[in-house]
Amino acid sequence: MDEILATHDRTGKEAAQDLLLSSQLCFALHSTTLALGRVYQKVLAPLGLTYTQYLVMLVLWERGRLSVKELGEALALDSGTLTPLLKRLEQAGHVRRARDRRDERRVLVEPTPSGLALREEAAGIPARIFAACNGSGVALDRFKADLEALRSALTTSGEEPA
Repeated sequence: MDEILATHDRTGKEAAQDLLLSSQLCFALHSTTLALGRVYQKVLAPLGLTYTQYLVMLVLWERGRLSVKELGEALALDSGTLTPLLKRLEQAGHVRRARDRRDERRVLVEPTPSGLALREEAAGIPARIFAACNGSGVALDRFKADLEALRSALTTSGEEPA
């Protein structure tokens, strides 16, 4: 990793190596996310959920009724992404959306009985995902903590890269 950080001092052949796709941190994260998404797709198919719908349900199972804004903040998604997702979950009978009686501008989302029943069906998903990743030799708890630290640094620094 120190080599990656020191790239601004490199020239010629070393600098050219830095511009290879295989040298990019962003591509390692992106391609890993795509691979993990394919695993989730297979595991979630019997529940009829997409990965992003699963994330929405996780938040609702944990917190109960939330505004669309609160849900978006929890998932780092904007309302333009959430709205069609929530419509599909509502059409499937898993969530209910309603205007807040105290503030008509707010839309509240909550799981329905059907949505709550999905939680029981989803109970084995984390173990299946862990099993799929476990053969990697990566210490997954530490890796998750490292990713969270990286995300935090990238979203809270406020600094532009040098």
